[in-house]
Amino acid sequence: MEYDFIVVGAGSAGAVVANRLSADPKNKVLLLEAGPADHPWTRIPVGYSRLITNPAVNWLYSSEPEASTNGRRIPVPRGKLLGGSSAINGLAFVRGQAQDFDTWAQMGNQGWAYEDVLPFFKRMESYEEGDEAFRGRGGPLRVTNPPPLNPLYATVIKAAGEVGIRHNPDYNGASQDGIAMSQATIASGWRMSTARCYLDPARRRPNLRIVTGALASSLILDGRRCTGVRYRVGETAHEARAAREVVVSGGSINSPQLLELSGIGQPDRLRALGLEVRHALPGVGENLRDHYAPRTRWTIGRKGVTFNDRGRGLGLVNQALRWAFRQDSLLSMVGAPLRAFVRSREGLAAPDLLLGWVPMFTEAGPRGPRIARQSGVSCYAHPMRPESKGHIHIVSADARQAPEIRFNFLSAPVDGELTVRAVRIARAVMTAPAMAPLQVTEIAPGPGGNSDDEILDWVKRAAETTYHPVGTCKMGSDAMAVVDSRLRVHGIEGLRIADASIMPTLTSGNTNAPSIMIGEKAADMVLEGRA
Repeated sequence: MEYDFIVVGAGSAGAVVANRLSADPKNKVLLLEAGPADHPWTRIPVGYSRLITNPAVNWLYSSEPEASTNGRRIPVPRGKLLGGSSAINGLAFVRGQAQDFDTWAQMGNQGWAYEDVLPFFKRMESYEEGDEAFRGRGGPLRVTNPPPLNPLYATVIKAAGEVGIRHNPDYNGASQDGIAMSQATIASGWRMSTARCYLDPARRRPNLRIVTGALASSLILDGRRCTGVRYRVGETAHEARAAREVVVSGGSINSPQLLELSGIGQPDRLRALGLEVRHALPGVGENLRDHYAPRTRWTIGRKGVTFNDRGRGLGLVNQALRWAFRQDSLLSMVGAPLRAFVRSREGLAAPDLLLGWVPMFTEAGPRGPRIARQSGVSCYAHPMRPESKGHIHIVSADARQAPEIRFNFLSAPVDGELTVRAVRIARAVMTAPAMAPLQVTEIAPGPGGNSDDEILDWVKRAAETTYHPVGTCKMGSDAMAVVDSRLRVHGIEGLRIADASIMPTLTSGNTNAPSIMIGEKAADMVLEGRA
């Protein structure tokens, strides 16, 4: 089994890489995915509520207990099927701001400034609105503005304006600043995952082979060159060889795991697990970052405003019928339909906080979250570029064993300060005069949590992530970098990494869109190398 290129992981970036490499019929490409090809709920946007706890399509990782989480394990869901996390996520499309990518370039990563990555963002998307200087029209990924079905949204936008947050209809355009309805990877009521937008058009190419249920166990190294991949389908072991390159796109958890399983990483850790050290690379698994986000909660006294009133019983039947005939219902809702990018203080060059609103309360159900009886709104609030860093490392030489995840949240004092500020801004919006007709009452953190210390204590007891782990195979030229600016693993030939793990810092917002961009840019780099 010999190919020109092997791509490990068919997620947000890997599906893109496989599509672009196989577009040239001269390139023989193998795409390996540990999960299944599909799942019925992945096509329906609100299916994330059924996939967020489903082991058939979700790795269902969790972090280790820490003081910053009040001893709790934090869920770390990751997609395990074609499309990866783009097939189970909340569908929000957020590129990040120009400052994010300019920072990467200033850290020494040539070719990653905003002006360098903007063409890839434009190439990947098909978006009918916005300024053509910033937005793409003919890409494979459909991006839309879901209709504002709920009167709550206009009320919150008005309330935000009353506290100085302007309305910005295109936060992926010239400026991210302001409040807007969430742009989404949804079209005609259906989820636009990378499986649908990048793999479906490429499936019939004779030079592309897609193998699902294939768990990569290690890379094959010939000295300092990667020449292939070992993987298992069920109980059967396989090997595949790559004449040119292997591209690892497992994501921020699985990519460092595969490197360590292959003997690439911190020598002492590898030896302690009985693994042969093939290449010392101390940054593997380090630099883990995520958005640590408390969810403020508010009851709504006015009836018929939230989906708790409109999406239960016969209301849910009505929502299903609306989706079937008009594709504009609760079933086609993005995870947080409304979001605001705001500054923590005057004088900042760009927003540093994110608020996101969910127009209903949910509760735990036997198959995942379900709509609660109590009517309310959640608003999560967090800093967008946290400084706290954790790590991910394997605890076994068995690829089936989950790695250990330690986020180390709030270890940088500024993260706690900004989180408290974000909560206070969320309170300001939700208690602005425009909200009064909705009869809003705060229940979390609650009226007793007014001091900074009280708010921070509540954060430690209640916050979760927004499912944006990045950075564990970071790009750079320093001693802790894992890949260079062309995504080549330092010290190993024929091996690149293309996924969110290469991000040196978090982007400002959701990470799915930047991950797809990384896949696009990586494919260009690989093809340039082939030429």
